[in-house]
Amino acid sequence: MENREITKIQWHPAFAAAFCLELAEDRDSLIFEREHSLNIGPLEIDLLITKKFPGRPLANEIGQMFRGHNILEYKDPSDSLNIDVFFKVTGYACLYKAYGETVDAILEADITITFIRDAKPYGLLRYFKEHGYHVSNPYSGIYYIKGNIPFPAQILVTKELEPGLHAWLRSLSGRLEKQELESLLARIRSLKAKKDREFAEAVLEVVLRANMKTMEELAGDDKMSEELLEIIRPIVEPRILLMRQEALDTGLKQGIEQGVKQGIEQGVKQGIEQGILGAVEILRSIGHTDETIKGMIMEKYKLSETDAEQYLQPDTASR
Repeated sequence: MENREITKIQWHPAFAAAFCLELAEDRDSLIFEREHSLNIGPLEIDLLITKKFPGRPLANEIGQMFRGHNILEYKDPSDSLNIDVFFKVTGYACLYKAYGETVDAILEADITITFIRDAKPYGLLRYFKEHGYHVSNPYSGIYYIKGNIPFPAQILVTKELEPGLHAWLRSLSGRLEKQELESLLARIRSLKAKKDREFAEAVLEVVLRANMKTMEELAGDDKMSEELLEIIRPIVEPRILLMRQEALDTGLKQGIEQGVKQGIEQGVKQGIEQGILGAVEILRSIGHTDETIKGMIMEKYKLSETDAEQYLQPDTASR
């Protein structure tokens, strides 16, 4: 899939839903706030997760570093993650701390920053190592950053995360294989709680749109169960209808344009013919012979001798 196609997809709602699913075991003890405003113009935190019970550790390994206030920045597959982005979000964290209800209401030691991206940011990790930061990799796809920064930070490389533990975040990609998509659908089918299914549907809609080719291959697989087909049908069928309508609209537009073009060409042709016939009639009325007229219209209208002779025939008045 081309980058411009992926860019059109609204990844952030799916990211927030995926994170709610990732932390399902501890969700009741967390507060999730999408696009938390920093109250100074358009600056917003992608996702803010605060703990109701700050001292309680989370079960999921991506939340092991979490403290009371956790700021998350999601970069979709078309976005870059570099040192300037890192410091921009660090700045968000500083502003978030400064906007507490009272002085030092939000403690510096109670804030963390998490960056989430599909691909590994090699340039950023190289920068950290070259500038004396300490980078560790305690879990697959999870990188801790420590050093001359005010808050602990981690980078989640979703395609490196353990598939069995982090299916929801790993699915936020435009490069899923058929087996990965089928596994995700099976996982969705196994969900029982209404809220979980709602989150999963939000993830699935974006994932399917980002992996249309893989989805269409899966939908055409005779081995795919009817139950799994039912999950993707609400997304597949509207797209098929849209594609058909787009094809019809394109055909209609082309047909109209062609018809207008042909009509103009036909009208011009008829106008020229009427003009030649009128010239022949006038030239005859002032005494020119047909042979002289033929030569004159051949030169004037760039006609062949055969075409010019047709305008001199008695039946041309009916043209």
